[in-house]
Amino acid sequence: MKGRISKIGSYAISSSTRDCISCTTFNILAPIYKRLSRNDQNLRESDNRSYWMGRNHRILDWLLYERSSIICLQEFWVGNEELVRLYEKRLGDAGYLCYKLGRTNNRGDGLLTAVHKDCFRVVNSRDLLFNDCGDRVAQLLHVELVPPYSQYDAHQQVLIVNTHLLFPHDSTLSIVRLQQVYKILQYVESYQQEVNLSPMPIILCGDWNGSKRGQVYKFLRSQGFVSSYDTAHRYTDSESQKWVSHRNHRGNICAVDFIWLLNPNRYRKLLKTSWSEAVFGMFRYLLRRASLTAEDAFAFLKTDNDGDHITFLGFCETLRQLNLTGHCNGLTTKEIKDLWIQADSDGNGLLDYKEFQQRIWNQTWSEQRDAEDGEAKGNQEQTVGFSVKNAVLFPPEVEKGVWPENYSLSDHARLTVVFSPIRMPCSQLVS
Repeated sequence: MKGRISKIGSYAISSSTRDCISCTTFNILAPIYKRLSRNDQNLRESDNRSYWMGRNHRILDWLLYERSSIICLQEFWVGNEELVRLYEKRLGDAGYLCYKLGRTNNRGDGLLTAVHKDCFRVVNSRDLLFNDCGDRVAQLLHVELVPPYSQYDAHQQVLIVNTHLLFPHDSTLSIVRLQQVYKILQYVESYQQEVNLSPMPIILCGDWNGSKRGQVYKFLRSQGFVSSYDTAHRYTDSESQKWVSHRNHRGNICAVDFIWLLNPNRYRKLLKTSWSEAVFGMFRYLLRRASLTAEDAFAFLKTDNDGDHITFLGFCETLRQLNLTGHCNGLTTKEIKDLWIQADSDGNGLLDYKEFQQRIWNQTWSEQRDAEDGEAKGNQEQTVGFSVKNAVLFPPEVEKGVWPENYSLSDHARLTVVFSPIRMPCSQLVS
């Protein structure tokens, strides 16, 4: 295993001479959540200092050996001052600038984002508090590359986001994760407008608690983001079981840790349009799971209406029956109205069967756009983006979809990606 990590570590370091940068995301499993016994679920690693201190020293050993330009950690135990000092000291001594953020309501864990001073100058940092049922948060770092990494542009900048989305303990929470991603993208978009930023790469890192089959993945793809690991290994969106990155508390293994990249040349739908498509995708999945045909689903949405159309009240009632509303974690009134506006294409206050088919039932995603549609062309303004040079998961077994029983650093794999700056044309937001 040492040889394997040397490969990516030496690649990341040697890439520095070729003006590349590297990024690592890792959920390090907070000691307050790490169970020490299957028989006693209340026995946690946080009760034994030697255990959690030893494991976190080993985590830091690997991180410092790998020397990524960007390090994004989730489940960082911000509630323990000794552990916080340990990370700040060891990472600081190695040349990193560290930014930490705890979850709301004193949940104990949170995020740590570290960027290396040899690669970046930090322009700004912002904290995003979701203030939802999961007390989740996100960090936004606005950084500028320093020479030699800024070879194409003396002021080349990047936006970096680190987050950890809610675990879907039951079906009502799936919509919450979608809302959390929507909030992140809204916040990034708002920040770009606030400081009048030119197009630049955006890197989203973290534990997304959802696989490639989920609506969060599709939502991000519709916004032009690509999964860096899948890009490096040339996996398609439909290849969802090639690799894993997590064994959860139920014993299931899944791929939930991603480093997303949005380049300035990528096609982007309007954010609200993508959001509506994502929710309607969930809506459609629930209807089809009940084995409803298009005609049956249309009749279901009509509820007791005798006409050949769906009313807003019938639409709201269907959302309630599908458990997307009617509880504290459901869609808000504003979100429901926005969905209705997107569905009611002619604005007459009713949905006929054609609108239902086009906007809800047979809606298509934009993630399969080919390069001709998906990237900017022509004599447009030039900017700098990133190409994905390499991506590696550790331990290596997870790259084959297997979780090794002797792996004890965390219940998540560590993902590292190497990026190379390249010139490219700017894209425009597409309605």
